[in-house]
Amino acid sequence: MGFAENRGNYWRGRYKISPGKYGTVVDDSGVVIRFRTKRDAKQAADAEEAKVRSGTWRNPSAGQTAFGEYASRWYAAQDLAASTMQNYRRHIEEHLLPEFQDRALASIQRTDVDAWEKREKGFYAASSVKTWRGTLHLLFEDAVEEGLISSNPATKRRGRGKRAGRSRDRTPEKVVTDPLGILLLAERASLLSGRDDEFIACVTKGYTGMRWGEVVGLETQFLRPDAVRVEWQLYELDSGEFERCPPKDDSYRTLDAPAWLTGLWARQAAIAKPHPCRCHGKTYLFRGQGISRTGETGAKLVDVARRAGVSTGTVSNVLNRPTAVAEATKARVQEAISALGFTRGGGAVDQAPHWRRNGFTTWLFTPAASGWYPKKAPQEARPVPILADPWPGVPARGRGAQQRAEACWLPIAKGLTPHGLRHAHKTRMRGLGTPPKLMDERMGHLDGSVQARYDHITKEMREALMAGLTAEWEGALDQRLAMWPTSPVAVLDELLRGRLTGRR
Repeated sequence: MGFAENRGNYWRGRYKISPGKYGTVVDDSGVVIRFRTKRDAKQAADAEEAKVRSGTWRNPSAGQTAFGEYASRWYAAQDLAASTMQNYRRHIEEHLLPEFQDRALASIQRTDVDAWEKREKGFYAASSVKTWRGTLHLLFEDAVEEGLISSNPATKRRGRGKRAGRSRDRTPEKVVTDPLGILLLAERASLLSGRDDEFIACVTKGYTGMRWGEVVGLETQFLRPDAVRVEWQLYELDSGEFERCPPKDDSYRTLDAPAWLTGLWARQAAIAKPHPCRCHGKTYLFRGQGISRTGETGAKLVDVARRAGVSTGTVSNVLNRPTAVAEATKARVQEAISALGFTRGGGAVDQAPHWRRNGFTTWLFTPAASGWYPKKAPQEARPVPILADPWPGVPARGRGAQQRAEACWLPIAKGLTPHGLRHAHKTRMRGLGTPPKLMDERMGHLDGSVQARYDHITKEMREALMAGLTAEWEGALDQRLAMWPTSPVAVLDELLRGRLTGRR
């Protein structure tokens, strides 16, 4: 049994921990509690000794472990995907340690966490702060299980300390687009890159719902005549290296694909002639693009060819063997060279083995969707300068591009991100009446409900979805054809011409 010990002007509670070893009743901070009466001290001591006998007693000194020390030990004990470990490390090092590193675990109160969260929201997006608090909650939850602290100070109490009404932390709704938007965006991304790769990649995301890492890590060996197998993804680490890892949540799956989409993949493989990359030794359908930090590389040979309406071989002849080219053709090519500001080697860039997420989004996808280049010191955000001919406009590049521009693009879907195409695919499937089970399969989601267990996918369901996606694709091509019958993007120009020929 516990007992009370007289300390002169106060009482303290003492209890037996093990034979010959006694403890003193303390608060969560490890400070001895001074009781005013003997009875109160005795009751507190009995309560602590009861915890010892039941096996629920926690050593008060354990809570004095510094947050930084425990966070390091906690992180080292995790064995998760590289992407998750990278995110945890960033959350801890950049946002948690600066605030709590030297604090004892037991000294951190809910009010401290709330105050930290409020300050963070003054500098960062609410969604990001919510993620960091989630990491903090997980770390404290494990500390509770280890007996280092008695409760989790990062746990949020619903409706406490907040004004009534809807949550103020709601993030904006994800921007999506329709089939025509996917097509126009893919065309612009291809015009910005000077290749067909970006067109086919954007269409692939919009019509399969694949994650970004799954598109970047799409190996040619997993292409099928009527489908594609998702077995791996490439995740870009902070070090700049790409890790070949399983898809998120082990969502291995086979995605049915319409004939027109598998035809685009076959065309890409035939023209790009992909070869094994040095980093993984695997052959990927798409390669990255070497692009400058400013996002405005010099005009390329293909840009001149598009502007002049000739092949890249003809442009090369004008530069190297001008006598082999007709005067009228030579004049068109020279006009294009002058208009685009083309210089030999000005647009020559090495082909990177894989897309960089930031480079692709910042300098290709976002300008294609919004019509604007982002702010990049020393330049402010600015419209994408284009030469109006041929339609829908060829981006003007190099020095003086803004002065030489004749127009700029209007937004297609301002705020759309590459991940937004995944949302768009789910939205289109919903509009086509696709059964939930089939939607979950394509998105790589898992529904553990009883209803899902008794739901099954049939051949007819798959065929209906492929027919619906094909109808939307053909409708988008018809709408694009009505805008202008040709395209500077070779792959789209072939599709438009084929569509036009089919009408005759």
